[in-house]
Amino acid sequence: MRGSPEVGDLDLVIHGATIVTAEQRRVADVGIRGETIAEIGSVLRGRREIDASGLYLLPGGVDPHVHLSFGDLPMGGDACWTDDFQIGSRAAFAGGITTVGNMTFVHPTETLARGVARETELVAAQAIADVFVHLVLGYPGPSSLDQLAELFGTGQPSLKMFMSAPTFDANFATYFRAMEAVGKAGGIALIHCEDAGCIGCCTNLLTRVGASSIRHFAASRPPASELSAVQRAIALCELTSCPTYIVHLSTEAALGACSEARARGLPLFVETRPMYLHLTQAAYETELAGLFVGQPPLRSASDCEALWAGLFDGRIDTLGSDHAPWRRDTKLAPSHDINTPRPGVADLETMLPMLFSEGVLKRGLALERFVALTSENPARLFGLYPRKGTIQVGSDADLVVWDPKRVRKVEGANMHSQAGYSVYDGTEVTGWPRWTIRRGEVVLSDDGGCHGRVGSGRLVGRRTHEQRVRLPGSSAK
Repeated sequence: MRGSPEVGDLDLVIHGATIVTAEQRRVADVGIRGETIAEIGSVLRGRREIDASGLYLLPGGVDPHVHLSFGDLPMGGDACWTDDFQIGSRAAFAGGITTVGNMTFVHPTETLARGVARETELVAAQAIADVFVHLVLGYPGPSSLDQLAELFGTGQPSLKMFMSAPTFDANFATYFRAMEAVGKAGGIALIHCEDAGCIGCCTNLLTRVGASSIRHFAASRPPASELSAVQRAIALCELTSCPTYIVHLSTEAALGACSEARARGLPLFVETRPMYLHLTQAAYETELAGLFVGQPPLRSASDCEALWAGLFDGRIDTLGSDHAPWRRDTKLAPSHDINTPRPGVADLETMLPMLFSEGVLKRGLALERFVALTSENPARLFGLYPRKGTIQVGSDADLVVWDPKRVRKVEGANMHSQAGYSVYDGTEVTGWPRWTIRRGEVVLSDDGGCHGRVGSGRLVGRRTHEQRVRLPGSSAK
């Protein structure tokens, strides 16, 4: 970064990078005034300048799926994930992400609006990255439906449901009506697709034959349990006309069901998770099996390849980290088995570099598609575009100067998450951020230092979902 003696009212100028959006790339200077992009052109001058010649300038990543506040966790007891909004923000910046979508669990005695208010207070106290929330409808009742209009009035028009929770089937009629209400109000429903009944039966059978260790985790939640739930989610989408977003899809069969539904014109959108692209269920065959537990489990190599194909051809719309890290000793505790797993891993810092290294450099994923998956598509789906997710005059100055040649070996112990490990430990990754800029402020510098005042992150209000949204590179109609 260098100072410039020229007089001008631009606060920061990024020189000479190849600007990449989901639609195009070009070489130009980008000038920032305050928190927004003010000019895109040539020979711009500002009070501070970054020479980014030979590097890429990408929109700040939008990770639509993280767990950075605790609420009333579904696993109960004193169990909780390790990272709050402050720690998660720093991990996000180090990985090129400037905005995160948090899953917010609402207490049984809380209204949905109070859940948003509580999250707003946490963001104001902790966050450096910008945040939006998906409230989790874990304890549905008739009053929940009456609260949806108020919830969407807070600027957070999305609702999360867990088919894997016992409350789903027990309250199916209420969830059905909730999806109707979400759709009519212009919202979008996120659904965790694993069938609770299938999981319960498989877990009981394995436990009865003495196969309850974490090494059997994949067998306790087989691909059929995901497919069954995805098919039900598709039916709910069709019957209610509610835009529906399948989180962390993991199997070829489930992807095929979604693709067929999308071909029929259903407003169905698909997210996958980095673990399912870079790892397989072979990880459960080692003594470190507990480190790799997520829900759904890791799958076969053929499932992995099918998901990569979906990223390329548009059948998958977004990549979400599902960042929900536990400490290493907690994940490996011998008391945890298939009945009491500790699901979740740290992935905010590694999601974009791993996709760039493996997807762009090794497999030939287009840079424009990389941006669509990690920034523009989630911004469009969740009502943030064009404020977030692109590089254009008037947009928030959320930018990442990306070095496609920077090589680092993943070492979770030296990263920002408090988990203390990464599921990719020892992997050599090419392509990392040099600078990350959130609303005009340099929050990651070239020396790897994370900056930004704690509490400077904002809860970002969103527009309602556009029913006929067209995503760059997507096969959705």
